[in-house]
This record gives sequence, structure tokens and C-alpha cells, in this order.
Amino acid sequence: MNKFDAISRRRFLIGGGAALGSLILPGCSKTPLPPTYGSLLRMADNLTYLAQRTLLPGQSLAREYSHEDISSFPAIGAVSPGQPGARGYSELYRDLQKGGFADWRLSVEGAVDRPGTYSLADLKRFPSRTQITRHTCEEGWTAIAEWTGLLLSSMLLAAGMHRSACCVCFHTYDSELVDSIDMLDALHPQTLLAYRMNGRDLLIRHGAPLRLRVESQIGYKSRKYLQRIVVKDTFDDGGNSGFAAQGWAWYTGI
Repeated sequence: MNKFDAISRRRFLIGGGAALGSLILPGCSKTPLPPTYGSLLRMADNLTYLAQRTLLPGQSLAREYSHEDISSFPAIGAVSPGQPGARGYSELYRDLQKGGFADWRLSVEGAVDRPGTYSLADLKRFPSRTQITRHTCEEGWTAIAEWTGLLLSSMLLAAGMHRSACCVCFHTYDSELVDSIDMLDALHPQTLLAYRMNGRDLLIRHGAPLRLRVESQIGYKSRKYLQRIVVKDTFDDGGNSGFAAQGWAWYTGI
């Protein structure tokens, strides 16, 4: 790919994503600031969110790298949800893991016309995207890896997401805590439901069989071990069951 082609592709992706958002999500332009930003302790989060969404293009692309840049990728503190006694242990995940995830299904529900469940084989029939990006961990380390999966936007469109949709919530096997992202990130042209890493199926420690990749935010927003995706037409940070209630920032744009 020559330089002109690369620039043209980048402009297409940015422009196409923004156009998609404006066509199907007119209601989200009226979405107020997340209610988690109402206290003094959340003023910095509020400023970050406002600055990112006001001053920067809504769907700027994260930098992508070459295969030569791929680095070791630690999984600090990662424990299989299928390991009895482990934090976040899930008997259901253990059984799915024993069966090689043949019976695993991703549920897509909420503000969609066609709620349903998808096997890993179903997801692999969607057009795939591969990208090499940097993971920036909240613990201070970074790593570069290649991710392959389907665009979250493809899944949302296939499910018939409502025009009123304002955020997407993610439920996982390893935690009862719920996290969510706004529609600009949900429709971002690099936000993936990833099932491969560095050319092979995801390892357990990296979130098998499916994880979220939100390349525009800090690493903990890229949830592992996905179980359910719920589209909401009102903002939902999980309330008392959300990450924000545990002291984590809801928006961590980079």
C-alpha cells in the first residue's frame, strides 16, 4: 500500500465511521454527561470526557503498527474464570472451557430489533478485521499485539440497533461488574470483538473465547471473557454493579 492509499484509507475509515454515527444515532448527540460525573471527585473525569469529545475528532484512529513491532504481552493478575477458588470463578465458564467453548454463545440484547445468541463460528462468518495496536494498561505497562475479530459496529447493525441507542454494556464471566462505552466508541472503526491474538485463537489468560478491544481507551475498558452485550437507549454505567462505583473512571480516552 503506497502513502496515498494509506492516507485515503484512513480518511475513509474516519469519515465513514462518523457518517455511520450521524445516520443511525441522531439521539446520541443529545446524550448528557454520564451521571457518574456529578461529584467533585469526578471533575477530572468530566474534563477528560468533555475535552476528548469536544476538541478531538470523535473517531480518530489509534496508531497501528507493523508485525516487527509486536512485543511480549503480559497478563498480569490474570486468572482463568474456570479455575475453582479463583477470584471471579464461574462454574459455567469452567464447563464451557472443558468443552473447548463449543457450547459458548454471546448474547446480544436490549435496544435491538433482533436480539439473539451467536456461537464463535457465527461470529467468524462476519467480515473480519486485523489490526496491530498498542495496549496501554492502567498499571503503567504497554504492549503491542495483533488482534483479529469482527467490528462491534457490524454486530450492532446485524442486531438492528435502535436509533435511540446511547451506550453499550458488557457482561463477562469473570466479574459481576458491568462496564459500558458510548456510541462513538461502540461504532469506532477499530473497536473489535476479538477472537484471535497474534494469529492464533485467544488464550485463556487473554480473554478466550472473545474479548472486547477498545483501542481509544485505557486497557481495562477492553473487557475479557465476554458473555452478554446489552444495548441501552439511556446511559447506564452499571450503577452499584458498575466499575465506576468501584472507583474506576468510566471514560479513559487516550
